[in-house]
Amino acid sequence: MKWLKQFIRSQGNLGLLLTLLVAFGLRLAAAIVVEQKVAATPGEICLIPGDANGYWELAQRIVAGKDYSIYTPPRFVLRMPGFPLLLALSQFLFGESTFAARCLLAGVGTVACGLTYWLGRELCDAKIGLIAAIYVALSPTQILFSVLLLSETVFAVTLLASLLTFVSLARFKERKSFHGGFDGTAMFAGMMIAVATYMRPTWLYVGPLIAVFVLCSRRGGRSTHSILISLSWLVAGVTLLLAPWIIRNYAVTEQHIVPTTLWVGPSLYDGLHPEATGDSDMAFFDREQRLSRLSEYEMDREYRGRAIAFLREHPLRSMWLAIKKQQRYWSLLPNARQFRQASLQTIVMIAVIPLFFFAACGAWLARRNFFLLAMTTGSLMLFAGLHLFFVGSLRYRLPAEYPLAILGAFGLNSCVVGCGWPFRATANAPQSK
Repeated sequence: MKWLKQFIRSQGNLGLLLTLLVAFGLRLAAAIVVEQKVAATPGEICLIPGDANGYWELAQRIVAGKDYSIYTPPRFVLRMPGFPLLLALSQFLFGESTFAARCLLAGVGTVACGLTYWLGRELCDAKIGLIAAIYVALSPTQILFSVLLLSETVFAVTLLASLLTFVSLARFKERKSFHGGFDGTAMFAGMMIAVATYMRPTWLYVGPLIAVFVLCSRRGGRSTHSILISLSWLVAGVTLLLAPWIIRNYAVTEQHIVPTTLWVGPSLYDGLHPEATGDSDMAFFDREQRLSRLSEYEMDREYRGRAIAFLREHPLRSMWLAIKKQQRYWSLLPNARQFRQASLQTIVMIAVIPLFFFAACGAWLARRNFFLLAMTTGSLMLFAGLHLFFVGSLRYRLPAEYPLAILGAFGLNSCVVGCGWPFRATANAPQSK
Protein backbone atom coordinates (compact mmCIF):
# COMPACT_ATOMS: atom_id res chain seq x y z
CA MET A 1 0.00 0.00 0.00
CA LYS A 2 3.05 2.25 0.02
CA TRP A 3 2.42 3.33 -3.56
CA LEU A 4 -1.14 4.40 -2.65
CA LYS A 5 0.13 6.46 0.27
CA GLN A 6 2.64 8.20 -1.97
CA PHE A 7 -0.04 8.80 -4.59
CA ILE A 8 -2.43 10.39 -2.10
CA ARG A 9 0.36 12.61 -0.81
CA SER A 10 1.11 13.84 -4.30
CA GLN A 11 0.02 17.42 -4.84
CA GLY A 12 1.20 17.66 -8.43
CA ASN A 13 -0.64 17.58 -11.72
CA LEU A 14 0.19 13.91 -12.26
CA GLY A 15 -1.96 12.77 -9.35
CA LEU A 16 -4.91 14.81 -10.59
CA LEU A 17 -4.45 13.63 -14.17
CA LEU A 18 -4.40 9.98 -13.12
CA THR A 19 -7.48 10.53 -10.95
CA LEU A 20 -9.41 12.09 -13.82
CA LEU A 21 -8.34 9.34 -16.23
CA VAL A 22 -9.53 6.69 -13.76
CA ALA A 23 -12.77 8.63 -13.20
CA PHE A 24 -13.49 8.78 -16.93
CA GLY A 25 -12.57 5.13 -17.47
CA LEU A 26 -14.87 3.93 -14.72
CA ARG A 27 -17.73 6.08 -15.99
CA LEU A 28 -17.20 4.90 -19.54
CA ALA A 29 -17.34 1.29 -18.33
CA ALA A 30 -20.52 2.12 -16.41
CA ALA A 31 -22.01 3.64 -19.58
CA ILE A 32 -21.43 0.36 -21.41
CA VAL A 33 -22.93 -1.75 -18.63
CA VAL A 34 -25.95 0.51 -18.17
CA GLU A 35 -26.61 0.67 -21.91
CA GLN A 36 -26.57 -3.13 -22.14
CA LYS A 37 -28.83 -3.42 -19.11
CA VAL A 38 -31.36 -0.90 -20.43
CA ALA A 39 -31.29 -2.41 -23.94
CA ALA A 40 -32.51 -5.68 -22.43
CA THR A 41 -35.79 -3.95 -21.56
CA PRO A 42 -37.49 -2.77 -24.79
CA GLY A 43 -38.87 0.76 -24.65
CA GLU A 44 -36.74 1.88 -21.69
CA ILE A 45 -33.87 4.37 -21.89
CA CYS A 46 -32.86 4.57 -18.24
CA LEU A 47 -32.55 2.32 -15.20
CA ILE A 48 -34.81 4.78 -13.36
CA PRO A 49 -37.74 5.49 -15.72
CA GLY A 50 -39.84 8.62 -15.53
CA ASP A 51 -37.82 11.82 -15.52
CA ALA A 52 -35.27 10.46 -18.00
CA ASN A 53 -37.92 9.83 -20.64
CA GLY A 54 -39.19 13.38 -20.29
CA TYR A 55 -35.70 14.87 -20.57
CA TRP A 56 -34.98 12.80 -23.67
CA GLU A 57 -38.24 13.76 -25.38
CA LEU A 58 -37.67 17.46 -24.65
CA ALA A 59 -34.21 17.15 -26.17
CA GLN A 60 -35.74 15.58 -29.29
CA ARG A 61 -38.13 18.51 -29.61
CA ILE A 62 -35.31 21.02 -29.24
CA VAL A 63 -33.32 19.34 -32.03
CA ALA A 64 -36.43 19.18 -34.23
CA GLY A 65 -37.13 22.90 -33.65
CA LYS A 66 -40.50 22.22 -32.04
CA ASP A 67 -42.10 23.93 -29.05
CA TYR A 68 -40.42 23.23 -25.74
CA SER A 69 -43.35 21.25 -24.36
CA ILE A 70 -44.28 17.71 -23.50
CA TYR A 71 -47.34 15.51 -22.98
CA THR A 72 -50.99 16.10 -23.92
CA PRO A 73 -52.33 18.61 -23.13
CA PRO A 74 -48.97 20.30 -23.66
CA ARG A 75 -47.01 21.39 -20.62
CA PHE A 76 -44.66 24.21 -21.49
CA VAL A 77 -43.04 24.90 -18.11
CA LEU A 78 -42.53 21.40 -16.71
CA ARG A 79 -38.72 21.21 -16.73
CA MET A 80 -35.86 23.67 -16.66
CA PRO A 81 -34.15 23.61 -20.07
CA GLY A 82 -30.51 23.15 -19.00
CA PHE A 83 -30.26 19.36 -19.00
CA PRO A 84 -32.48 18.84 -22.06
CA LEU A 85 -30.21 21.28 -23.93
CA LEU A 86 -27.19 19.14 -23.07
CA LEU A 87 -28.99 16.01 -24.28
CA ALA A 88 -30.04 17.93 -27.40
CA LEU A 89 -26.36 18.69 -28.06
CA SER A 90 -25.62 14.97 -27.90
CA GLN A 91 -28.50 14.19 -30.26
CA PHE A 92 -27.42 16.92 -32.66
CA LEU A 93 -23.83 15.64 -32.78
CA PHE A 94 -24.33 11.88 -32.56
CA GLY A 95 -27.99 11.26 -33.37
CA GLU A 96 -30.52 9.70 -30.99
CA SER A 97 -27.98 7.38 -29.43
CA THR A 98 -28.45 7.00 -25.70
CA PHE A 99 -24.99 5.42 -25.50
CA ALA A 100 -23.40 8.53 -27.02
CA ALA A 101 -25.29 10.63 -24.49
CA ARG A 102 -24.01 8.44 -21.67
CA CYS A 103 -20.44 8.85 -22.91
CA LEU A 104 -20.91 12.62 -22.97
CA LEU A 105 -22.28 12.47 -19.43
CA ALA A 106 -19.29 10.35 -18.41
CA GLY A 107 -17.15 13.31 -19.44
CA VAL A 108 -19.37 15.64 -17.43
CA GLY A 109 -18.95 13.39 -14.39
CA THR A 110 -15.19 13.58 -14.83
CA VAL A 111 -15.42 17.38 -14.91
CA ALA A 112 -17.28 17.20 -11.59
CA CYS A 113 -14.30 15.32 -10.12
CA GLY A 114 -11.95 18.01 -11.43
CA LEU A 115 -14.06 20.80 -9.97
CA THR A 116 -14.12 18.96 -6.63
CA TYR A 117 -10.32 19.04 -6.67
CA TRP A 118 -10.33 22.73 -7.57
CA LEU A 119 -12.76 23.66 -4.81
CA GLY A 120 -10.87 21.54 -2.29
CA ARG A 121 -7.62 23.21 -3.25
CA GLU A 122 -9.16 26.66 -2.84
CA LEU A 123 -10.78 25.86 0.51
CA CYS A 124 -7.90 23.82 1.93
CA ASP A 125 -4.93 22.75 -0.19
CA ALA A 126 -4.06 20.60 -3.19
CA LYS A 127 -3.72 17.41 -1.13
CA ILE A 128 -7.20 17.76 0.36
CA GLY A 129 -8.59 18.54 -3.09
CA LEU A 130 -6.93 15.44 -4.52
CA ILE A 131 -8.23 13.14 -1.78
CA ALA A 132 -11.76 14.50 -2.34
CA ALA A 133 -11.43 14.06 -6.11
CA ILE A 134 -10.25 10.48 -5.64
CA TYR A 135 -13.28 9.70 -3.50
CA VAL A 136 -15.86 11.07 -5.94
CA ALA A 137 -13.97 9.47 -8.84
CA LEU A 138 -14.33 6.04 -7.18
CA SER A 139 -17.76 6.49 -5.56
CA PRO A 140 -20.10 3.80 -6.95
CA THR A 141 -23.20 6.01 -6.73
CA GLN A 142 -21.47 8.96 -8.42
CA ILE A 143 -20.14 6.68 -11.16
CA LEU A 144 -23.58 5.20 -11.83
CA PHE A 145 -25.53 8.46 -11.74
CA SER A 146 -22.97 10.09 -14.01
CA VAL A 147 -24.20 7.96 -16.92
CA LEU A 148 -27.93 7.87 -16.21
CA LEU A 149 -30.05 10.26 -18.27
CA LEU A 150 -30.78 12.29 -15.14
CA SER A 151 -29.65 15.76 -14.15
CA GLU A 152 -27.89 15.03 -10.83
CA THR A 153 -24.29 15.04 -12.11
CA VAL A 154 -24.70 17.97 -14.50
CA PHE A 155 -26.29 19.90 -11.67
CA ALA A 156 -23.34 18.97 -9.43
CA VAL A 157 -20.94 20.53 -11.97
CA THR A 158 -22.82 23.83 -11.94
CA LEU A 159 -23.23 23.67 -8.15
CA LEU A 160 -19.46 23.32 -7.74
CA ALA A 161 -18.87 26.16 -10.20
CA SER A 162 -21.22 28.35 -8.14
CA LEU A 163 -19.35 27.53 -4.94
CA LEU A 164 -16.06 28.45 -6.60
CA THR A 165 -17.43 31.91 -7.40
CA PHE A 166 -18.47 32.24 -3.74
CA VAL A 167 -14.88 31.49 -2.76
CA SER A 168 -13.82 34.36 -5.02
CA LEU A 169 -16.22 36.64 -3.16
CA ALA A 170 -14.70 35.59 0.15
CA ARG A 171 -11.17 36.20 -1.13
CA PHE A 172 -11.92 39.90 -1.58
CA LYS A 173 -11.78 40.48 2.17
CA GLU A 174 -8.00 40.23 1.83
CA ARG A 175 -7.83 43.07 -0.71
CA LYS A 176 -7.72 46.78 -0.06
CA SER A 177 -10.10 47.78 -2.85
CA PHE A 178 -13.69 46.57 -3.01
CA HIS A 179 -14.86 48.59 -5.97
CA GLY A 180 -15.66 47.35 -9.49
CA GLY A 181 -13.80 44.04 -9.16
CA PHE A 182 -15.77 42.90 -6.16
CA ASP A 183 -19.15 43.89 -7.57
CA GLY A 184 -18.24 42.27 -10.87
CA THR A 185 -17.44 39.06 -9.02
CA ALA A 186 -20.77 39.30 -7.16
CA MET A 187 -22.59 39.65 -10.48
CA PHE A 188 -20.69 36.70 -11.95
CA ALA A 189 -21.60 34.64 -8.88
CA GLY A 190 -25.24 35.51 -9.53
CA MET A 191 -24.88 34.39 -13.13
CA MET A 192 -23.46 31.05 -12.00
CA ILE A 193 -26.42 30.63 -9.66
CA ALA A 194 -28.66 31.11 -12.69
CA VAL A 195 -26.68 28.53 -14.72
CA ALA A 196 -27.13 25.97 -11.92
CA THR A 197 -30.83 26.89 -11.68
CA TYR A 198 -31.23 26.02 -15.36
CA MET A 199 -30.14 22.50 -14.36
CA ARG A 200 -32.11 22.17 -11.12
CA PRO A 201 -34.58 24.85 -9.89
CA THR A 202 -33.80 24.19 -6.21
CA TRP A 203 -30.49 26.06 -6.57
CA LEU A 204 -32.42 29.32 -6.95
CA TYR A 205 -33.38 28.93 -3.28
CA VAL A 206 -30.21 27.31 -1.93
CA GLY A 207 -27.44 29.07 -3.87
CA PRO A 208 -28.36 32.65 -2.92
CA LEU A 209 -28.56 31.71 0.78
CA ILE A 210 -24.96 30.47 0.72
CA ALA A 211 -23.87 33.52 -1.30
CA VAL A 212 -25.55 35.91 1.13
CA PHE A 213 -23.78 34.16 4.01
CA VAL A 214 -20.47 34.70 2.24
CA LEU A 215 -21.16 38.38 1.59
CA CYS A 216 -22.39 39.08 5.11
CA SER A 217 -19.83 37.02 7.01
CA ARG A 218 -16.75 38.06 5.01
CA ARG A 219 -17.32 41.77 5.54
CA GLY A 220 -13.64 42.73 5.63
CA GLY A 221 -14.51 46.18 6.98
CA ARG A 222 -17.13 46.83 4.34
CA SER A 223 -20.18 48.87 5.30
CA THR A 224 -23.72 47.52 5.27
CA HIS A 225 -24.47 49.85 2.35
CA SER A 226 -21.58 48.39 0.36
CA ILE A 227 -22.72 44.84 1.07
CA LEU A 228 -26.26 45.68 -0.05
CA ILE A 229 -24.86 47.03 -3.31
CA SER A 230 -22.94 43.79 -3.84
CA LEU A 231 -26.10 41.80 -3.11
CA SER A 232 -27.87 43.91 -5.72
CA TRP A 233 -25.20 42.98 -8.26
CA LEU A 234 -25.64 39.32 -7.36
CA VAL A 235 -29.40 39.58 -7.90
CA ALA A 236 -28.73 41.37 -11.18
CA GLY A 237 -26.54 38.50 -12.33
CA VAL A 238 -29.23 35.93 -11.52
CA THR A 239 -31.92 38.01 -13.22
CA LEU A 240 -29.85 38.70 -16.31
CA LEU A 241 -29.24 35.05 -17.10
CA LEU A 242 -32.72 33.85 -16.12
CA ALA A 243 -34.43 36.65 -18.06
CA PRO A 244 -34.78 34.70 -21.36
CA TRP A 245 -36.51 31.83 -19.53
CA ILE A 246 -38.74 34.17 -17.52
CA ILE A 247 -39.75 36.13 -20.63
CA ARG A 248 -40.48 32.93 -22.50
CA ASN A 249 -42.61 31.65 -19.60
CA TYR A 250 -44.44 34.97 -19.45
CA ALA A 251 -45.46 34.47 -23.06
CA VAL A 252 -46.62 30.84 -22.77
CA THR A 253 -48.45 31.15 -19.43
CA GLU A 254 -50.79 34.03 -20.27
CA GLN A 255 -48.57 36.69 -18.71
CA HIS A 256 -47.52 35.04 -15.46
CA ILE A 257 -44.02 35.51 -14.05
CA VAL A 258 -42.51 32.06 -13.53
CA PRO A 259 -38.77 32.07 -12.69
CA THR A 260 -38.42 28.27 -12.59
CA THR A 261 -41.15 25.73 -13.43
CA LEU A 262 -44.83 24.96 -12.90
CA TRP A 263 -44.09 21.57 -11.39
CA VAL A 264 -43.46 22.87 -7.88
CA GLY A 265 -47.11 22.52 -6.86
CA PRO A 266 -47.56 18.86 -7.84
CA SER A 267 -44.12 18.01 -6.40
CA LEU A 268 -45.04 19.65 -3.10
CA TYR A 269 -48.40 17.88 -3.03
CA ASP A 270 -46.62 14.60 -3.79
CA GLY A 271 -44.96 14.97 -0.39
CA LEU A 272 -47.93 16.44 1.47
CA HIS A 273 -51.25 14.73 0.86
CA PRO A 274 -53.38 12.09 2.63
CA GLU A 275 -51.83 9.14 0.76
CA ALA A 276 -48.23 10.38 0.91
CA THR A 277 -45.53 8.03 2.22
CA GLY A 278 -42.37 10.09 1.77
CA ASP A 279 -41.64 8.36 -1.55
CA SER A 280 -42.73 9.78 -4.88
CA ASP A 281 -46.00 8.52 -6.33
CA MET A 282 -47.57 10.82 -8.90
CA ALA A 283 -50.54 8.51 -9.56
CA PHE A 284 -52.84 11.21 -8.17
CA PHE A 285 -51.81 13.55 -10.98
CA ASP A 286 -52.87 11.16 -13.74
CA ARG A 287 -56.00 10.19 -11.82
CA GLU A 288 -57.25 13.71 -11.19
CA GLN A 289 -56.48 15.13 -14.66
CA ARG A 290 -56.49 18.75 -13.47
CA LEU A 291 -54.99 19.95 -16.74
CA SER A 292 -58.17 18.95 -18.57
CA ARG A 293 -59.92 22.00 -17.08
CA LEU A 294 -57.14 24.21 -15.70
CA SER A 295 -54.20 26.01 -17.24
CA GLU A 296 -50.72 24.86 -16.32
CA TYR A 297 -50.32 27.88 -14.04
CA GLU A 298 -53.69 27.32 -12.33
CA MET A 299 -52.91 23.63 -11.85
CA ASP A 300 -49.61 24.47 -10.14
CA ARG A 301 -51.28 26.98 -7.82
CA GLU A 302 -54.07 24.58 -6.91
CA TYR A 303 -51.67 21.83 -5.87
CA ARG A 304 -49.56 24.31 -3.90
CA GLY A 305 -52.66 25.43 -2.03
CA ARG A 306 -53.77 21.89 -1.31
CA ALA A 307 -50.31 20.93 0.01
CA ILE A 308 -50.19 23.97 2.30
CA ALA A 309 -53.71 23.24 3.52
CA PHE A 310 -52.71 19.66 4.33
CA LEU A 311 -49.68 20.93 6.25
CA ARG A 312 -51.88 23.23 8.35
CA GLU A 313 -54.68 20.74 8.96
CA HIS A 314 -52.50 17.69 9.67
CA PRO A 315 -49.38 18.89 11.51
CA LEU A 316 -48.64 15.54 13.19
CA ARG A 317 -49.02 13.59 9.96
CA SER A 318 -46.81 16.16 8.21
CA MET A 319 -44.14 15.74 10.91
CA TRP A 320 -44.26 11.97 10.47
CA LEU A 321 -43.88 12.38 6.72
CA ALA A 322 -40.95 14.75 7.27
CA ILE A 323 -39.19 12.04 9.28
CA LYS A 324 -39.81 9.45 6.56
CA LYS A 325 -38.48 11.85 3.91
CA GLN A 326 -35.33 12.49 5.94
CA GLN A 327 -34.81 8.77 6.39
CA ARG A 328 -34.87 8.41 2.62
CA TYR A 329 -32.69 11.48 2.04
CA TRP A 330 -29.99 10.36 4.51
CA SER A 331 -30.27 6.68 3.64
CA LEU A 332 -27.04 4.71 3.36
CA LEU A 333 -28.78 2.36 0.92
CA PRO A 334 -30.32 3.04 -2.52
CA ASN A 335 -34.02 3.92 -2.40
CA ALA A 336 -34.99 2.87 -5.92
CA ARG A 337 -36.33 -0.65 -6.28
CA GLN A 338 -33.99 -1.24 -9.24
CA PHE A 339 -30.99 -1.11 -6.85
CA ARG A 340 -32.25 -3.22 -3.97
CA GLN A 341 -29.99 -6.19 -4.69
CA ALA A 342 -27.93 -7.05 -1.61
CA SER A 343 -24.64 -6.75 -3.49
CA LEU A 344 -25.40 -3.24 -4.79
CA GLN A 345 -26.63 -2.05 -1.41
CA THR A 346 -23.50 -3.39 0.28
CA ILE A 347 -21.23 -1.61 -2.21
CA VAL A 348 -23.04 1.71 -1.76
CA MET A 349 -23.04 1.41 2.02
CA ILE A 350 -19.33 0.59 2.16
CA ALA A 351 -18.62 3.67 0.05
CA VAL A 352 -20.87 6.18 1.83
CA ILE A 353 -20.21 5.30 5.49
CA PRO A 354 -16.56 6.48 5.37
CA LEU A 355 -17.68 9.71 3.69
CA PHE A 356 -20.11 10.57 6.49
CA PHE A 357 -17.74 9.39 9.21
CA PHE A 358 -14.76 11.42 8.06
CA ALA A 359 -16.97 14.40 7.16
CA ALA A 360 -18.23 14.35 10.75
CA CYS A 361 -14.63 14.25 11.97
CA GLY A 362 -13.78 17.15 9.66
CA ALA A 363 -16.80 19.13 10.83
CA TRP A 364 -15.72 18.76 14.44
CA LEU A 365 -12.12 19.79 13.72
CA ALA A 366 -13.29 22.74 11.60
CA ARG A 367 -16.18 23.68 13.91
CA ARG A 368 -14.93 27.27 14.23
CA ASN A 369 -14.41 27.77 10.51
CA PHE A 370 -17.97 28.63 9.54
CA PHE A 371 -16.99 29.50 5.99
CA LEU A 372 -15.48 26.06 5.34
CA LEU A 373 -18.50 24.36 6.89
CA ALA A 374 -20.95 26.46 4.87
CA MET A 375 -19.16 25.73 1.62
CA THR A 376 -18.89 21.97 2.19
CA THR A 377 -22.13 21.21 4.04
CA GLY A 378 -24.40 24.17 3.24
CA SER A 379 -25.95 22.68 0.11
CA LEU A 380 -26.35 19.27 1.79
CA MET A 381 -28.20 20.70 4.79
CA LEU A 382 -30.33 23.14 2.81
CA PHE A 383 -31.40 20.40 0.41
CA ALA A 384 -32.33 18.33 3.46
CA GLY A 385 -34.45 21.25 4.67
CA LEU A 386 -36.31 21.44 1.35
CA HIS A 387 -37.01 17.73 1.49
CA LEU A 388 -38.81 18.06 4.76
CA PHE A 389 -41.66 19.12 2.47
CA PHE A 390 -40.85 17.53 -0.89
CA VAL A 391 -40.40 13.76 -1.21
CA GLY A 392 -37.06 12.41 -0.05
CA SER A 393 -34.49 10.24 -1.79
CA LEU A 394 -30.76 9.54 -1.70
CA ARG A 395 -30.77 10.78 -5.28
CA TYR A 396 -31.40 14.38 -4.21
CA ARG A 397 -28.40 14.25 -1.87
CA LEU A 398 -25.86 13.17 -4.48
CA PRO A 399 -24.94 16.59 -5.96
CA ALA A 400 -24.16 17.88 -2.46
CA GLU A 401 -21.83 14.94 -1.78
CA TYR A 402 -19.20 16.47 -4.06
CA PRO A 403 -18.43 19.43 -1.77
CA LEU A 404 -19.04 17.19 1.27
CA ALA A 405 -16.18 14.99 0.03
CA ILE A 406 -13.84 17.94 0.66
CA LEU A 407 -14.81 18.02 4.33
CA GLY A 408 -14.45 14.22 4.39
CA ALA A 409 -10.97 14.52 2.88
CA PHE A 410 -10.06 17.08 5.52
CA GLY A 411 -11.29 14.75 8.27
CA LEU A 412 -9.51 11.73 6.78
CA ASN A 413 -6.22 13.57 6.43
CA SER A 414 -6.47 14.93 9.97
CA CYS A 415 -7.15 11.45 11.37
CA VAL A 416 -4.33 9.86 9.39
CA VAL A 417 -1.81 12.57 10.22
CA GLY A 418 -3.06 12.64 13.79
CA CYS A 419 -3.02 16.39 14.19
CA GLY A 420 -5.77 18.62 15.50
CA TRP A 421 -7.08 22.05 14.68
CA PRO A 422 -5.72 24.33 13.37
CA PHE A 423 -4.51 22.23 10.48
CA ARG A 424 -2.20 23.62 7.84
CA ALA A 425 -4.55 22.59 5.02
CA THR A 426 -6.86 25.43 5.99
CA ALA A 427 -4.23 28.06 5.30
CA ASN A 428 -6.00 29.10 2.11
CA ALA A 429 -9.49 29.14 3.61
CA PRO A 430 -10.87 32.51 4.75
CA GLN A 431 -11.09 32.36 8.52
CA SER A 432 -14.21 33.19 10.48
CA LYS A 433 -14.21 36.03 12.94
